[in-house]
Amino acid sequence: MYGTLKLMLHYAFSIPVLTCKVAGCSYAPLAALLLYDVNTIMARVIREALGVTGGSGLLGRSVLSQVVNGCRALMSSMPAVDSATTPRLPDFAHTPAPYTGPSAEEVLALRKQYLSPSLFLHFKKPVMIVEGKMQYLYDERGRRYLDAFAGIVTVSVGHCHPAVTEAINHQNQLLQHTTTIYLNNQIAEYAKELADRMPGNLKVVYFVNSGSEANDMAIMLARLYTGNWDMICLRNAYHGMSIGTMGTCGQHTWKQPMPQVGFGYHHALNPDPYRGPYGDDGPRYAADVADLISSATPGRVAGFVAETIQGVGGAVPLATGYLPEVYKMIRAAGGVCIADEVQTGFGRTGGHYWGFQRQGVVPDIVTLAKGIGNGLPLAAVVTTPEIAASMASRLHFNTYGGNPVCSAGGRAVLRVVDQERRQEHCGQVGEHLLGRLRALAAKHDIIGDVRGAGLMLGVELVKDRKTKEPAKAETATVMEFMKDLGVLMGKGGLHGNVFRIKPPMCFSRQDADFLVEVMDLAISKL
Repeated sequence: MYGTLKLMLHYAFSIPVLTCKVAGCSYAPLAALLLYDVNTIMARVIREALGVTGGSGLLGRSVLSQVVNGCRALMSSMPAVDSATTPRLPDFAHTPAPYTGPSAEEVLALRKQYLSPSLFLHFKKPVMIVEGKMQYLYDERGRRYLDAFAGIVTVSVGHCHPAVTEAINHQNQLLQHTTTIYLNNQIAEYAKELADRMPGNLKVVYFVNSGSEANDMAIMLARLYTGNWDMICLRNAYHGMSIGTMGTCGQHTWKQPMPQVGFGYHHALNPDPYRGPYGDDGPRYAADVADLISSATPGRVAGFVAETIQGVGGAVPLATGYLPEVYKMIRAAGGVCIADEVQTGFGRTGGHYWGFQRQGVVPDIVTLAKGIGNGLPLAAVVTTPEIAASMASRLHFNTYGGNPVCSAGGRAVLRVVDQERRQEHCGQVGEHLLGRLRALAAKHDIIGDVRGAGLMLGVELVKDRKTKEPAKAETATVMEFMKDLGVLMGKGGLHGNVFRIKPPMCFSRQDADFLVEVMDLAISKL
């Protein structure tokens, strides 16, 4: 039976291939084999033909009809490329479950009708993702993609990592939810494990649900502790979408037209080594912070908040030596220093467990989210006992913060990062990927900058290397083509011209090579 089905599969592929050749297209059977996981296709065809998992089976339509129609559907979603030059997605031993839900078109219609009109999609032809496994995602047809964006830098140790999934499922069977008005071991043990990984006296943990909540709380703590109101932020920064954190953002694209969101926030010159006026000279940028304190505030501030590598802003590392100078200025003005580790934490940057360690500083408050829970709605604020005490004069409560299920998942993430040596892995694979991307930049003038650390990288496209005019349209075109070839990229920056390469931390050297080869091919098609 299997041999017969295999012949039918070959026949099914030959029909659309022959049609495309007549029409002048460049489809070929080899392209299909390279772009799709053949074992996955065969497994789906066999299940459908035998009626094992919801198929109509041999008693319904003929096996040949099912095979031909199924393969035609798969071929219809493939891009027209030359099979001789098409990079091959690395092998991966996983067969996705059959999808039986509504079609992508139906889901898109539901989304347009019932979800917020402010939501956006990354691609002209949207991808519908129904399953994930480690660094790969699957659409409703069973096609596999390399995930180079990790759910916007949220899936840290891998989609549906077995250790994390097991911990969540086990806790789900015991107790799904309680609050901090009761004792529970998960949140208490998790707080200790998280604090143990922090330097200095960062020993008190607050659990919340998102990065916006975490940064909101950090700012509130800074204002309560210091008795001051003004906050220093950076241009090009992103710290959340709540009414409070929106004011910290340094890009107009994330600000609603509401005057109160900017009250008390002052944005310093961004220490951007690529686009900034002082290159990689951190102390020169820091002088602008001193000027802001003396000219735009009463001379006393509540604090300073920054990402060590700006995420949404386009994977922009802060200029060397910037944070040590700024931290001194802020503390001298009575403020505290907040490190936003929502995207850079847990070893992603390779050389350090926390992003702020790249600049040799120890903050007073650290905010965590995204990768902390590998996709769970989990976030945290870590600070010193002295700063934490400033909020004790009033009650504080968060209904879902640190609930047993999320705490169990967060603890599992910490174990996986340690046991699988993900920090070291990010450093090694990231260094390899950086080298290959820089070689690609030497080949393509449209690549203006390659930057970042570990598996938090950025590739900025420009129309002209001298003027650095953003190549926004070209970035979107390359991104779409890469999606068609099996790589799901992220993009960012004020102008949307920066590829954000921030995959799950199990991303391999082979995955890195595939990504670069696909990017090379996509840019060559411009």
